[in-house]
Amino acid sequence: MNTHLVQSRSFVLTLGLLTAMAALTVDLSLPAIPSMVDALDSTLTRGQQIVGIFMAGMAIGQIPAGLFSDRLGRMPTLYSGMALFAIAATVAAAASDMEWLLAARFVQGIGAASAVVLSRAIVRDVASGRDAARLMSLMTMIFTAAPVIAPTFGALLVAQWGWRAPFIAIAACAFLMIVAIQRNLVETHQPHVREHPIRQLASSFGEFFSHRQSIFGLLLLLLLPAGFLSVIAVSAALTVEIYGYSVQAYGLIFACAGLSILAGSALNRLLVMHFDQLHLIGISVGIIFVASAQLAIIAWLDSAPFWWLWVCVCLFMFTIAILMSNAMVVALDPLPRIAGVASSIVGTLQNLAGAGGALFAALIYDGSVRNAVIIMAAVGLLTTLIFLMRPLIAPGPFVHHPEELARD
Repeated sequence: MNTHLVQSRSFVLTLGLLTAMAALTVDLSLPAIPSMVDALDSTLTRGQQIVGIFMAGMAIGQIPAGLFSDRLGRMPTLYSGMALFAIAATVAAAASDMEWLLAARFVQGIGAASAVVLSRAIVRDVASGRDAARLMSLMTMIFTAAPVIAPTFGALLVAQWGWRAPFIAIAACAFLMIVAIQRNLVETHQPHVREHPIRQLASSFGEFFSHRQSIFGLLLLLLLPAGFLSVIAVSAALTVEIYGYSVQAYGLIFACAGLSILAGSALNRLLVMHFDQLHLIGISVGIIFVASAQLAIIAWLDSAPFWWLWVCVCLFMFTIAILMSNAMVVALDPLPRIAGVASSIVGTLQNLAGAGGALFAALIYDGSVRNAVIIMAAVGLLTTLIFLMRPLIAPGPFVHHPEELARD
């Protein structure tokens, strides 16, 4: 483990904020959707697509970000991606119609991909196993501040200055992050430019999919974004339209889900010192099954008290903080040489699933409770099935390579 970097608060904080950029971009803009669609003469269904289109951009941007970071280094790729994000965020804040806004959000997603991919790759550069899991948990705790604070802050911005204010705040955050990267991060990867980029990418893909452990970690991670983003995409309509809460109350309600992730991350940071990744994954999958089974019942009933529905959502969020941190370590640990591409493979497929979940949720939303929660319920049940199939997918103990880390 690179002790100097891992123990640096500014280093960990900056990685956590990079991880949070995508959540900040989504959550800060959610309260603006109702007034945004009115101002731009659009529909609520169209406005909710700002979540899915952003995730689609992230899905497309992650493989190039991972490849270029393995070839050229983490820092040049990160600077380029964040600059693109900042420019697109500025365009989104100034958009005069929904088409320009959606186009800018798509480009924002491409830029944000570098932040998500490289924050994870840098963790793999400097730590492995339990140390990596603890670092991932610390980053997740920082990342959790976005869904806790952003919707409430976004609602206040909308109430005070109108729907453009959250988008201006996102652009300002992007420029501040570039300064933080320059001050707090260092290069952690020796570039590999000897191979042709296409051959290097093909070789990296082959290496990733030759490891059963990495495939198992990927499968556990794959569907989860579709579950929680499907609820996030329709959360404003669910809370305000179906259950009649105010926009300000929505921000506080949504913050409860963010606090659930924070609690899960804090607990995981303690648990990784006493349990290995497989045990923690098993515990978290069991809890997700309980939450998802109840959501399936709610979907079947097409009605439920709001507290019951939201407790299940918060339980799902609490558990993914534990599951995703440990499953990510399981997926990346065998692959120190190609951590950038490996992280981008996981991230790309996650974001394709997340974009699909968000867009499908917006498409099928019809004002019913059933269609608001059915995707999350299905995702939890399928994730449980994947875990139960581990003896077929990745038998044997998990492995990692602590000797292949970035040094001081």
